[in-house]
Amino acid sequence: MPELDSPTLEPPTLDDDVFDLLGKASTSTLATQLYKRGIRQPFLVGLRPLGAGFDGFVGEAFTMRFIPSREDVDPAGDPYRTGNVLQWEAIERVGPRQVVVVDSRSDINAASSGDMLVTRAMKRGAAGFVTDGALRDGWAIAELGFPAYSRAVTATTRPAAFHVADLQTPIGCAGVAVYPGDVLVGDRDGVVVIPRALAAAIAMPAAEQEELEHYLHLRIRAGEALWGVYPPDETTLEQYRDWKEGRGAAPRAAVGGRA
Repeated sequence: MPELDSPTLEPPTLDDDVFDLLGKASTSTLATQLYKRGIRQPFLVGLRPLGAGFDGFVGEAFTMRFIPSREDVDPAGDPYRTGNVLQWEAIERVGPRQVVVVDSRSDINAASSGDMLVTRAMKRGAAGFVTDGALRDGWAIAELGFPAYSRAVTATTRPAAFHVADLQTPIGCAGVAVYPGDVLVGDRDGVVVIPRALAAAIAMPAAEQEELEHYLHLRIRAGEALWGVYPPDETTLEQYRDWKEGRGAAPRAAVGGRA
């Protein structure tokens, strides 16, 4: 198993197939696979997608860290002429398959971004935008059909409460450690963080778990009891293998979900 205590070492290269497989798995499946490998809480609790024009995303973390703004550093007035331009630098540096991840300290007093910056990230090929704070222009972002996740929506501009302190440094987002280059996967439920060193190791098992659980779900929907089916015993696994190879009958959903 890859070492879990050395995230600052040279990150492993990930093949396209790894991203493709991870993108096909649900956040629940990925969280289960990570749990088996000692990662107990990789899910960004409380974050929700804006809009329904996408199913999810998979991308590499491009991190941004906020600290509280301070009046002598971030004076009121034109917030874009204070010299704190790291947020713009981040958006102009983010590239394909990267997802902007903002550590807003779970503070929703002001926005982490608005539709202009999110739209620009989308046009640069970013995979998504994730913050444990709030986004502004929620309706406009929702209409983009672009994967954007936040804890809330607000009209308050970012400089009213936040100063952008760092880019591409380890952060915490919704209580989960995120290192630059970690793999984030989002779906309609939310976002899960995969340590980069474990991404390749869980990609195929996650795909296999998805396929098995689809079969098990069909059987539960058909009215079967949990015992022996979920989790599957050896008999159920043999029946699954037969079904997968076309030798077994597909479970039939019962009317009203009852046997």
